[in-house]
Amino acid sequence: MLYEAQFRSPDGGAKLLDGIRKLNLPETWIMEVCGTHTMSIAKAGLRQLLPPQIHLISGPGCPVCVTPAGVMDEILRLSENPDVILTTYGDLMRVPGSVQGDNLQRRKAQGADVRMFYSPMDCLELAEQEPNREVVFLGVGFETTAPGTAIAVQEAKARGLKNFSVLCLLKRTESALRALIESEEFHVSGFLCPGHVATIVGAEGFSFLSEEYGIPSVIGGFEAGDILAAVYRLLRQIKGSIPQLENEYTRAVTAEGNTMAQAVMAETFRYRDDVWRGLGTIPESGYGLRAEFAAFDAERKFSFQPEDKEGMTSCKCGDIICGHREPAGCPLFGTACVPENPVGPCMVSSEGACAAAYKYQRL
Repeated sequence: MLYEAQFRSPDGGAKLLDGIRKLNLPETWIMEVCGTHTMSIAKAGLRQLLPPQIHLISGPGCPVCVTPAGVMDEILRLSENPDVILTTYGDLMRVPGSVQGDNLQRRKAQGADVRMFYSPMDCLELAEQEPNREVVFLGVGFETTAPGTAIAVQEAKARGLKNFSVLCLLKRTESALRALIESEEFHVSGFLCPGHVATIVGAEGFSFLSEEYGIPSVIGGFEAGDILAAVYRLLRQIKGSIPQLENEYTRAVTAEGNTMAQAVMAETFRYRDDVWRGLGTIPESGYGLRAEFAAFDAERKFSFQPEDKEGMTSCKCGDIICGHREPAGCPLFGTACVPENPVGPCMVSSEGACAAAYKYQRL
């Protein structure tokens, strides 16, 4: 309740907004790199409260949104195998492949064995209960969900499970930000860094933004006051041309992060090149299982070979993820693409920019 009172205070927010206005900055673009930030910003109406020349744009911070259509098509193919039980987090259930409306939820309704779980550890119990079938966990996420997936793989090995495997869809935040910054279209003035990821990798995990690229960056929490405080700090850095890393979210994020989580990830995963929706193939941007855990790698078990199907629809999720386009700038937004019948993942996920804009920002 202490933090709710502090960071949801209208008086505190008004003071921060007044400070932001007094900076009198020109056109400035701030990118939030977390889907939870995207939803919190939309819900609190922060874009409308800021001066019109201060733009908050969404980045590649929604794990479901950056999963390519070709990967989803391969997952849908795997769901056709009667010997396989697919397990996943809820958001992935409604993400379409290259064909609108074709998703895991639809396949489940047609008879595929697809089950939603909150934790990969629960999937181990299912594998023990179903010894004659293969249980595949769709491990999607960033550094926030990677430790839990790693522990599940290690526990599966310790139990000697032969019918459990993980399809590693896990992504590295740092690699995506580097690719974004080094792209020709990059136009961001500062980064609102993801508090959830920072709890794992530590504040120092984002020091490269200011130290190597000279870009102001602030790690922020998720209350409206958190976000305004972080934006104010960013804008002060931009105004004074003094790029640095600041940690606004000190109540949850330390400099070194969660070293135990980092250790279990290092023991279980290796870095590998991976494909991101909107960003293409990025070197060492994904997590793959180390050789000693090959028996639990669903890619090897099921010859998982996704094709590049990025341009098969007129969905602009790729542009939105990279900050090149606002959700309303997609010709499908709110017409052909709505939450009940999404064309792209940004309209599906609870962290998606289009879902946030549709729910909170339509006039």
